[in-house]
Amino acid sequence: MINEFKEFIAKGNVMDMAVGIIIGAAFTAIVTSLVGDIINPIIGIITGGTDFSSKYVVLSGTAPEGAGLQAARDAGANVFAYGAFLSAVINFLIIAFVVFLLVKAVNNIKNRAIPPKETIVEEVAVGPTQEELLIQIRDLLAARSA
Repeated sequence: MINEFKEFIAKGNVMDMAVGIIIGAAFTAIVTSLVGDIINPIIGIITGGTDFSSKYVVLSGTAPEGAGLQAARDAGANVFAYGAFLSAVINFLIIAFVVFLLVKAVNNIKNRAIPPKETIVEEVAVGPTQEELLIQIRDLLAARSA
């Protein structure tokens, strides 16, 4: 059983997946910073200088006037945090687009590294047609009869 486990771990797919997960976790931090530190402030300027990611609506309970999202949650208010949700959607779209670009780049590199398979054209000896064979047989039979 241990040998089977070693074979499983040593397979390329498992190692590729592990590397992908580690890089993905590191990349998520970069994208989160991109959205939180660059995109949300730009959206905030468009929406009047507010922090977009902390936008929420109190559904039940009370939140201190002008409190941020975390302060409202800490006060026990049930909030609909649409700003945080939209930030998560933006994060997802950015990550999905970058992963698409990476996969496309890797596929291009693979296609360049692997030479295209040459089509093997076998030369097929073209023989006589059916009519030509029948004519030859007729002529041979005529020659024997004569």
